[in-house]
Amino acid sequence: MDLYEYQGKQYFKRFDIPTSAGDIADTVEEAIEVAERYGYPVTVKAQVQVGGRGKAGGVKLAFNKEEAELHARNILGLDIKGHVVKRLWIETSSDIDKEYYASFTLDRSAKKYLCMLSAKGGVEIEQVAEEDPEAIARRLIDPLDGFSDADARSIVDEAGIDEVAKAGVVDVLVKLYRCYVEGDADLVEINPLIYTPDGRVHALDAKVTVDDAAAFRHPEWAEWTNLDELDPRERLAKEKGLQYVGLDGFVGIIANGAGLSMSTCDVVEQVGGKPANFLDIGGGANAQQMANALEVITTDENVKAIFVNIFGGITRGEEVANGIVQALERVNIEPPIVIRLDGTNADEGRAILAQHASDHLISLPTMLEAARKATELAGGTVR
Repeated sequence: MDLYEYQGKQYFKRFDIPTSAGDIADTVEEAIEVAERYGYPVTVKAQVQVGGRGKAGGVKLAFNKEEAELHARNILGLDIKGHVVKRLWIETSSDIDKEYYASFTLDRSAKKYLCMLSAKGGVEIEQVAEEDPEAIARRLIDPLDGFSDADARSIVDEAGIDEVAKAGVVDVLVKLYRCYVEGDADLVEINPLIYTPDGRVHALDAKVTVDDAAAFRHPEWAEWTNLDELDPRERLAKEKGLQYVGLDGFVGIIANGAGLSMSTCDVVEQVGGKPANFLDIGGGANAQQMANALEVITTDENVKAIFVNIFGGITRGEEVANGIVQALERVNIEPPIVIRLDGTNADEGRAILAQHASDHLISLPTMLEAARKATELAGGTVR
């Protein structure tokens, strides 16, 4: 789950990472109140989960009440790369002497954490990597060894951080690593990490992605669901507890398990179809789960056929079949449905489906056959 800048800064504060003082505002009046409370100059920042806010006019400096009001009024409702600004972050402005970049994430190929640090902050790290890759210091971290002060000093030296800022950057790096590990994050990024003329190092921006799988340890994350940022289909799926990713194809896909869901998308592509979504209903396939999944998929007008691909493990085939039949009684489905059911008690499940077979509900024994049929019914060219 991606956090907004203000949420990321609130998260940073839990780990004593210094940030600019500020508060959120949802209206022009609230923006003025926050600005008056913290004192001018302040920076008025659009809160959207997309880069390029400054170039789009979403970050403005205000030296007085009139400017704060003007900027707040202009930024609220602004469309930045398809994201409409509904919330502002008003923070005390900072004088900047130096700008750096710092982040921790996971290097999946190395199966270790990755620290990246650069003396060239304030611009997109992809641009730095392309134009001057040597300007980025990288350090792989074994989770069992952790990240010490000595490790931080070593990478700070390697990155060529200015002498006057080294101690402050080391301190922030160690705290940022704690935020990454103890905070169950997938990514923590500061760009820019600034050094001010009065000798302070602090985060001027915050980009944080937390690991959804760790949500059971963090009940406070519930307020950070950010449903307003989601595609309407993804919003409905999240509300119903389903793993859903909207795509741009015409074959709706329901499967149990992320691996099977991805394989189903691949097979549909293989036979000439185009997946309209990735939808994982999890380990079970009861009536309510199936009804929820079908409801989500049918909100997509591009879906011309639905492919339900279920492999029964702990969940038995007859339970899956009964769940599908009951779900169809609860939800009005216009696109034809093709079902492939395999695994535990699959024969019993197929027998139940056979009793309800029609041109609208078709059961086939293999994933390949079912994918071809669903693609054909959707009007695709079958290979």
